[in-house]
Amino acid sequence: MLPDLPPLPALTRAEGELIDRYLEAVDLLGRINPARPGDTYRGLRAAQALVRKAAELRDALALMHQRGETELHGDTLARALRVLDGERRAARVALPPDGVG
Repeated sequence: MLPDLPPLPALTRAEGELIDRYLEAVDLLGRINPARPGDTYRGLRAAQALVRKAAELRDALALMHQRGETELHGDTLARALRVLDGERRAARVALPPDGVG
């Protein structure tokens, strides 16, 4: 049985979109990370998809700005990222410890 996750903090629709697009981009960067094992084709496909995800991330931020959401509430967004496993997902972007591939 899975442990109960804390609830997501209250987010605007635009903030939710930002978090989703950010995590998708992070996942792709993790697949591209040259310090991780894998093949070049997998990295190439992830890099191609990253272009589209970067545009979607830009669009989410632009929409927030257009709606007058001019500040990112870091504490709230960080809580949302943690609930959505953002720490593990972002760790794949970093260099692995020596000897771990």
